[in-house]
Amino acid sequence: MEFLVDMVTTVPPGTSDDGVAEMRAREAARSAELTAQGSLLRLWRPPLAPGEWRTWGLFRADDADELEAVLASMPLRAWRRETVTPLTPHPNDPGQPPR
Repeated sequence: MEFLVDMVTTVPPGTSDDGVAEMRAREAARSAELTAQGSLLRLWRPPLAPGEWRTWGLFRADDADELEAVLASMPLRAWRRETVTPLTPHPNDPGQPPR
């Protein structure tokens, strides 16, 4: 199954610039691991308001429980809220093989 995840991150007040940089580095490393495992397929940056930190991600998992485990493994999870949308193939999707 594929899932679209809207991730909005809020850095806790008082977090140092070094703390933010360290967290971003850990998130980037984990994202690379998830990509290699086939769990993280794509990331997008939607239009942002000033100061907003938001990402859309396309994930693949067997079910919602597996997706939850993947999201829980990401360091930035501690600072963000997520909205998960399960996706199902559209019959006219040009990316699907003909039946």
